[in-house]
Amino acid sequence: MFQKTVETLKNSNLHNGLLPLLQKCQNLKQFKQIHAHILKSSYLPQSPNSVGHLLSVAALSSNADLFAYSRLIFRHLTHRNTFIYNTMIRAYAQTHSPVPAIFCYLDMLNYGLTANNYTFPPLIKACTLLLVPSSKSIGSLVHAHVVKFGFKDDPFVLSALIVFYSSILDMVTARKLFDGIPKKDVVLWTAMIDGYGKMGNVEKARELFDEMPERNVISWSAMMAGYSRVNDFKEVLSLFREMQETGERPNDSILVSVLTASAKLGALAQGIWVHSYVKKYNLESNLILATAISDMYAKCGCIEAALSVFEGILNKDVGAWNAIISGVAMNSDAEKSLELFHKMAVQKIQPNETTFVSILTACTHAGLVDEGLKLFDQMETMYQVKPQLEHFACVVDLLSRAGFLEEAEKFIEEKMGGLGGGDANVWGALLGACRIYGNVKVGNRVWKKLANLRVADCGTYVSLYNIYKEAGWEMDATRVRNSLTELGLKKKPGCSLIEVDGMVDEFVAGDLSHPQADEICKILNSLFKVVNLENSDTVKYL
Repeated sequence: MFQKTVETLKNSNLHNGLLPLLQKCQNLKQFKQIHAHILKSSYLPQSPNSVGHLLSVAALSSNADLFAYSRLIFRHLTHRNTFIYNTMIRAYAQTHSPVPAIFCYLDMLNYGLTANNYTFPPLIKACTLLLVPSSKSIGSLVHAHVVKFGFKDDPFVLSALIVFYSSILDMVTARKLFDGIPKKDVVLWTAMIDGYGKMGNVEKARELFDEMPERNVISWSAMMAGYSRVNDFKEVLSLFREMQETGERPNDSILVSVLTASAKLGALAQGIWVHSYVKKYNLESNLILATAISDMYAKCGCIEAALSVFEGILNKDVGAWNAIISGVAMNSDAEKSLELFHKMAVQKIQPNETTFVSILTACTHAGLVDEGLKLFDQMETMYQVKPQLEHFACVVDLLSRAGFLEEAEKFIEEKMGGLGGGDANVWGALLGACRIYGNVKVGNRVWKKLANLRVADCGTYVSLYNIYKEAGWEMDATRVRNSLTELGLKKKPGCSLIEVDGMVDEFVAGDLSHPQADEICKILNSLFKVVNLENSDTVKYL
């Protein structure tokens, strides 16, 4: 059938019959048949138009073989025009090949051709895809060309520029362009929200979000992702409920954000709802979603459910293994974490830095010092994972919690280059262990090192105060407390979270702003009285 169509093309006008025939191509062989016919025609040597449609269909096809063939055609063309160059720039951007797209544009200028309004949107997209430090400079130069060639008011070009500047977090320039557009579509609004969200400026992002004349699922996703980045997980769930009221169906990105928030807040009911939704719409094959569900169950303390979801994942990647190893470790089952780690190795899944943080943490909480030190020694030699600062910190924590304080101090000095080569938080962890074990000698040495480098924070002062106080060093304890007051350091108040009927409430120490604070305090006081009464009766009975 296809061969008959090619024969028909030979007897018809080339340009009128070419495009419909190209659209019928199902493979490279058929495409080459049409190309061969064009090569035989008298059109090609004089004009690039005859091959333009051919190149466009091949280059913009999702077929990798056709795209590769289009590059071969383009390379051997002796006659080119702006349409052909635009096609290749767009194709490179579409296949996430930004560097060839930019070089293609430069080649077009060297060829003596002028860019048009179809040139710049894919070219700017290519700049957005660049993952190099110079991407901002390159994008700014393209912006200069936009102005030079007279397309600074073209709505499609402006949209591409706003997306670009938002992606590199240059929100000042993005906002100037955004405010200058009288009619903004949902893509532009979302790009701005996403840019502000990535900067951590959720206030600006929310202002725009609330002003949007219309929203789509990507808009909701961008706003929730912004709140997730600043750890405002309560607002993520609040926004999700608001979205549900509009009838908008969540995408995979939103579901992951909600699962992450549920895990962080311990909002099990909300997490279960998402899991049910995933099963209802057969989304369980999505590896990222399945991993997030397993992680949510583990962090909410439902380790059996977490393991069940994990076992159901067919093609587990290192992220899925990391999540379950970490989750099991959090639930105080270090032996199970080690079992999973070894099973991971048997299945030839290469562990990464995160894997070793999880497994070392598991050993720390279980007091498995020998196992932890052995794994640390094997990281680079057996698993080809170079230890990073966080792994050294895990070993310090492992030794400190087990009471090997001097060994931990020695490890920091010899393996981490002392305080100057490490993180003050590592020394802070050691200081906290000194308090637990009442080791004033090591604690005093660590404190002096921190104080001399002026990296001590409020937690450091509090730990040292408690060490001195509990050791009976009243004068030293008073001196530390006075220093804390003089420096104006304040300890961050503790907080707790509770989920009731799908709503998460946060309670901060000393904060009575909750609308039911009075009733809560009365109930707590009643409970304290009951406990005291029971204790009193028990003492009398004994």
